[in-house]
Amino acid sequence: MTPPDEPILPGSTLGVLGGGQLGRMFVHAAQAMGYRTAVLDADPESPAGLVSQHHICTGYDDPQGLAELARLSAAVTTEFENVPAAALAALAAQCPVSPAAAAVAVAQDRVQEKAHFARCGVACAPYAVVETAAQLATVPAALLPGILKTARLGYDGKGQVRVPTAGALAAAWDALGRQPCVLEKMLPLALECSVIVARGADGTIVHLPVQRNLHRGGILAVTEVFAGNLPRALAERALAAAMAIADGLQYVGVLCTEFFVLQDGSLLVNEIAPRPHNSGHYSQDACDLSQFELQLRTLARLPLTPPRQHSPAVMLNLLGDLWFAPGGGEQPPPWAAVLALPGTRLHLYGKREARRGRKMGHLNVSGATPEAARATALQAAALLGIEAF
Repeated sequence: MTPPDEPILPGSTLGVLGGGQLGRMFVHAAQAMGYRTAVLDADPESPAGLVSQHHICTGYDDPQGLAELARLSAAVTTEFENVPAAALAALAAQCPVSPAAAAVAVAQDRVQEKAHFARCGVACAPYAVVETAAQLATVPAALLPGILKTARLGYDGKGQVRVPTAGALAAAWDALGRQPCVLEKMLPLALECSVIVARGADGTIVHLPVQRNLHRGGILAVTEVFAGNLPRALAERALAAAMAIADGLQYVGVLCTEFFVLQDGSLLVNEIAPRPHNSGHYSQDACDLSQFELQLRTLARLPLTPPRQHSPAVMLNLLGDLWFAPGGGEQPPPWAAVLALPGTRLHLYGKREARRGRKMGHLNVSGATPEAARATALQAAALLGIEAF
């Protein structure tokens, strides 16, 4: 086993809990640098499992599978925020794991997450915890209209119900199975943004540029990243908040922090994701270090150097809806026409079946200027049938 303060060098095997597209892109980044990989995921056709040297086809809570992953791997990371923290803790008894189970547990529970934001001095939307009928009955009227969110296992808009009035609150809680929730006050949003940081075991922290995001139906649709995409003072506040959150967790790995920007210019933290994030995909083609290379460096204890963005970029999320004709029949998107546009790079995730709302890939568009990148991205969106932005 490599000593805990020594780098894990190419030729070693790195493990990943989770076989989705984020794991696939980590595997590709690791293999490009000469590492071997092992993926644990129950799906025999998981995107990451299909391209890894080892695929342990079992559930996250299988002790034998976890032991095999630890045996194969010099260190293990995760690509999915809802991997049981207990699985990470079990692995950590056998090999180095980052991010740590305790940090992931905070990100998995909105109540713990918001308490952590408060400890770090970072503001979030006004909220109330709803775990019992008594708490439901005493929700302050000032929080309505609001959004009721499950405390656990919510992502991409899932596990959320809009609550326009006090009379609708009980029905919303029933619809979510009366499980622990938080009610967040709906606020007048101007835009959304995110920050991706990478923090090493020695406390070194670097970051990608602040990303401006557009969500549709609770799913990220477009990310734009270039100088001036956000006011400088706002971007600096977001960076400082994201780094404080990571430092407060003693985090090791790649962490995304998502923010709301209100119409009055206020910045509020929304949530964190203890892994690479959709909004960082542009870094594969517009930066000298992608978020997946940063994840690799934190896991393998390699030096963290500040990534540099060399091209203005726009990322378009590609959902399974694009594979369906307006009449309902399936058809492949017009990739040849899209790739004829300068600065386009297509990333598909190897998923066998397109389904509406399913993340199938993303398109990175870069240009010499922000205006050029945006114009090309709008052309690509028109060809694909994606709503303009």
